[in-house]
Amino acid sequence: MEPTTSTAVSIVIPTHSEKRWASLSRTIGSAQAQTHRAAEIVVVVDHNPEMAARVKRTFEGVTVLENAYARGASGNRNTGAFHTRTPFIAFLDDDTVASPTWLGEQLAPFFADSRVVGTGGGIIPAWERVRPRWMPDELLWTVGVSYTGMPTTTSPIRNVWSANMIVRRDAFLAVGGFRTGFGKLGDQNRPEDTELCLRMAAANDGYWVYVPHAVIDHEVPADRSTFGFLMRRCYAEGRGKVQMATFMPKDQKLGAETDYLRRTLPRAVGRNLVEAGSGRGMFHALRAATVVAAVFAAAWGGGVETLAGLFESSAATTSVDNS
Repeated sequence: MEPTTSTAVSIVIPTHSEKRWASLSRTIGSAQAQTHRAAEIVVVVDHNPEMAARVKRTFEGVTVLENAYARGASGNRNTGAFHTRTPFIAFLDDDTVASPTWLGEQLAPFFADSRVVGTGGGIIPAWERVRPRWMPDELLWTVGVSYTGMPTTTSPIRNVWSANMIVRRDAFLAVGGFRTGFGKLGDQNRPEDTELCLRMAAANDGYWVYVPHAVIDHEVPADRSTFGFLMRRCYAEGRGKVQMATFMPKDQKLGAETDYLRRTLPRAVGRNLVEAGSGRGMFHALRAATVVAAVFAAAWGGGVETLAGLFESSAATTSVDNS
């Protein structure tokens, strides 16, 4: 479908390493194959001039930019988003493949309600290896895909993921885009997409919508299918949520996280223990134990970040007192 001016959308794809060349090629191909055609596809390369030149040589009709900010996914996405001129901006990661109707289906909620500031869609894991049997459905977010506890029909939601996200450009620009310096870079993994969603909704008196049938496939490499990776990811999430809370207004609470911890995860433990006790496979017991371990890892990360914040605050106070 050829979009009109009012339905025009640009797709921004951040990338950084030629190690992902094959997956980036698949992502671009899926963006070009949308039934709702994108007005522009923008690939932003994170401080890798050689790769930027290769993308320009290889993909005809694709806009190629280089990150105008410090290294990291947030600045990479902002570079592409600020370049666009369409009313809507879609984001895909460079290791995803969008279904042909993804763009059109995920745009629909914007035209139903002007208060919708952004949408997100379902993310299906594309495992490089077989999914680990100890991995519970409730923890699939650790590998960047949809998990048990999310809506199963089109519904309002607090936040979505930048791997599969569409925003109103004016609402995005009103808050200055993604918070640079807070996000994914190297071993650091902070919830920059959640933080953006909270700011956009608050600043524009709007809300987000989750469209589960607007799906993309998200690659899960073998090194992210390990128990060690899951523990590191939960630890990083704990640190990131504490850090994110410092940016939020004092009257804004992390209600979704509280509900997830108090309801979703205890149910997961209970259900898997019942399944194991009913003789349906001892891997269910492993899943229950994994949930408990994940909670402890996140709590440990949160505690470390809290102590680090207290130490920095104390050091800053001491510096002021001594000046």
